[in-house]
Amino acid sequence: MKQLQPQFDLDNELAYQQWREQKLLDYPTNIEQLIVEINDPAQLSLAEREAMMWRIHKSNMVIFSGSSGNDPDKTVPLQLGAQFGLAFLDNNTGADSDGITSLEVKNDHWHKHYIPYTNRPIHWHTDGYYNELSRQIYGLQLHCVRAAAEGGENALMDHEIAYILLRDRDPALVAALMHEEAMIIPENRVDEKVNRPDRRGPVFMVGDGGVLHMRYTARKRHVIWREDSLTQQAVTALNEILNSGSPYIYRATLQPGQGLISNNVLHDRSGFNDDPEAPRLLYRLRYFDRIVTG
Repeated sequence: MKQLQPQFDLDNELAYQQWREQKLLDYPTNIEQLIVEINDPAQLSLAEREAMMWRIHKSNMVIFSGSSGNDPDKTVPLQLGAQFGLAFLDNNTGADSDGITSLEVKNDHWHKHYIPYTNRPIHWHTDGYYNELSRQIYGLQLHCVRAAAEGGENALMDHEIAYILLRDRDPALVAALMHEEAMIIPENRVDEKVNRPDRRGPVFMVGDGGVLHMRYTARKRHVIWREDSLTQQAVTALNEILNSGSPYIYRATLQPGQGLISNNVLHDRSGFNDDPEAPRLLYRLRYFDRIVTG
């Protein structure tokens, strides 16, 4: 059994309050404070890396704005991620042969079943919420090659902030979402073939090193919540937080050469319209690693 750090122990109020105070001290108040301009993503300067690391340490995410523009070279995000200790990719079913997923509108028989390969909105989630508990996605990078003609905005929220807002409302809500049966992700079945069995587990869980990790989706068809009243209250409260005007929710439409590196924070994506001559293309890299902040 992995050991929670003291601040995430619901019986240790003092440790929580001390951590909460430090977490919220100088916390970014707008999206501009999360952006770091970088020159060569393959070789960050010491100052660039430190600036990015401060934001990751504070908010579990950073938005970089680099010089690669619409260059489709996949080694760019690979080399950038490696500088933060991100190396082990989740070569999921939708990924390309190199483990990197090309997020673009695809109409073939397989891809059309999955919303990331359409231009429709994607509701709040963390990546890989349906993975086995032993194969969780701790790190996530998005790298924009081409932006949509219209739309394609991401909303972002640090999962530790979501935890704080829930725990401040009522620690029992957090306890409900830490229950091992809090959520069931139903099996994935396409053309009568079961690609993935049911997956059960908590929303908030202990990750590697005792850190807080979150599994979540707001897509109602993709989750079955535990039927007790406290879990239902917790889900409602979390939905209210994510659909509020909270100052802790950031919004950004990534442009060519820009991207997100995060410890798999909560995010969504608005619908978009493509330029037929230059359709939207983002690379998504899912890692089994968490960002090394040392």
